[in-house]
Amino acid sequence: MGRLRASILLKQILRTRVVLLSPRSPLPLPLPLPRFASSLCYSHPSPKRGPSLGSNYMSASSSLGSVCADEFLCGHREYNQKDSLGSTEEEPEVKYIPVKAFFLCTSIDLKSMQTENLYNVLPATSRSVNYVALRYSDFPQEIVDLGVNDGSRHRYMIVFQYGSAVLFNIPDDEIEKYLDIVKKHATGLLPEMRKDDYAVVEKPFLMTWMEGGPDYLVLKNLDADGIRIIGSVLGQSVALDYYVRQVDDMVKEFTDINRGMEKTGTFTMQRKKLFQLVGKANSNMADVIIKLGLFDRSEIAWRNANYAQILEYLREEYELTQRFGSLDFKLKFVEHNIHFLQEVLQNRRSDLLEWCIIILLTIENLISIYEIVQDSALIPS
Repeated sequence: MGRLRASILLKQILRTRVVLLSPRSPLPLPLPLPRFASSLCYSHPSPKRGPSLGSNYMSASSSLGSVCADEFLCGHREYNQKDSLGSTEEEPEVKYIPVKAFFLCTSIDLKSMQTENLYNVLPATSRSVNYVALRYSDFPQEIVDLGVNDGSRHRYMIVFQYGSAVLFNIPDDEIEKYLDIVKKHATGLLPEMRKDDYAVVEKPFLMTWMEGGPDYLVLKNLDADGIRIIGSVLGQSVALDYYVRQVDDMVKEFTDINRGMEKTGTFTMQRKKLFQLVGKANSNMADVIIKLGLFDRSEIAWRNANYAQILEYLREEYELTQRFGSLDFKLKFVEHNIHFLQEVLQNRRSDLLEWCIIILLTIENLISIYEIVQDSALIPS
């Protein structure tokens, strides 16, 4: 009877194992082992049971029950892992947003531009009046008014009064169309636009607020204030590049004059040309300091440390302070040469006036001598 009972129990254990581990009937949560299986898995042979057959049966059943329990738990652990992987939401998509900055003119009428593009103007978040932010969307205006905010379907353009325009998420084949909107309100269009490329990568699952890279910036989320901060630095950078090239041309011109003076000991420059260089140097410095606002405080960055971090990183990345220092040094070189040439031209003018006076005095003396000779000839001897 003992062996028959043992064989029946073994069959029940094996049947229960097959049913529990069958992939056709997955269970949402691990079920407890059957009472008889748990007793086999965790019971130990009692020393009071004397028959050797019962002792052997209990040891064999314990080992078999332990294997059964381990495989049962492992099977449910794998099932729960697969079920959890299948039920979790997918990670947010990483978005690549191209950014292009242009410097196309020396001045833009922001008021007329706001009036013409009133429905696309983003509400201002600071008291700064040297730029206007515009948003365009592929959605109809009625849907946008409902609060739909899909960054991949929105296109932004930040236009600055000093002549820069920064475009976000706009394809290359549509850039000219957006620049035409700016050119309608621009004065002093440049024969050749200055431009620069950048990129922003949106990673909602980023552990930190931002990460920098070569020619790109990684952010958790790119919102309107972030666009304003990035656009301000890129607009200043591309405009500063234009003024640096203007000053480089003046430095080259004065360098050629100095080399000519080294060979001939003199120079040939009209006073009008020198005054034009003086005006150009002064206007460039005024535009860089006043219009570009390189040293103006950003209210957005002042209110939020995250935007201040972006601002400081981009200013360091584009070396705005160092480039302005280089520009200031070149302008001082130009100013020094202008003062020197002005003194030379002034001395030349003084010398010319002195020679004119000498010539006039000589003519007056000659006339006086002639009159004396004439008077003496008329006196009878």
